Amino acid sequence: MRIGILGTGSMATALGGAWVRAGHQVLVGGRNAEAAATTAARIGSAGGSLAEAAAWGEAVLMAVPGDSAPGLARELAPVLAGRTVLDCTVPMASGPDGPVLTTAGGTDSVAARIAAAAPDAAVAKVFGICHESIWTLPRPVFEGAPLAVPFCAGNPAAEALTQELITSMGCSPLPCGGLSRAGLLEAAAVLAIGMWWSGGEARHCLPSPALAPGAVDDEP
Repeated sequence: MRIGILGTGSMATALGGAWVRAGHQVLVGGRNAEAAATTAARIGSAGGSLAEAAAWGEAVLMAVPGDSAPGLARELAPVLAGRTVLDCTVPMASGPDGPVLTTAGGTDSVAARIAAAAPDAAVAKVFGICHESIWTLPRPVFEGAPLAVPFCAGNPAAEALTQELITSMGCSPLPCGGLSRAGLLEAAAVLAIGMWWSGGEARHCLPSPALAPGAVDDEP
């Protein structure tokens, strides 16, 4: 798969590196040519401008701050037409009791704002739950099971592409509905980050369905 990356930060580096390892063709784009070249060299990919990365392939990762992502999508909307935009942003700010959402919640999300700004692109909300260090692992496997990657997709084509990409990374796709539910993923990311910052284990509050009362493998 040909994947363009918009941004040169930690998520761009981590995910870009994972995709290069998986055999995909990656082009990192940034407003700063030197930063793009440095990130590209670090992961073994090509580098270029934001417009070049947006035009590179069928998938385009939006790896910029959440508050600037819709504006960038609007700027590149003609180039993004017909492509799937992968939104990994987390709209978050510090609050008195921990991190808080910077969107309105509900059906509002950065992903929905990107879709409105680039209406001829397909958008998928994905890769925002995990810390970037997870994507540096060759094959993310925990307790013997591949990492499940939740995502929300705007249409069937975006869903199929996202599932294919996740699978190529050695992970398990976890569809969570259409783009109207992307705000739930963003809120889940903020909640999980708050748990981690406080020293908690977010995974402990999400036990396996097999452990739920009435599960099919329960003893009679």
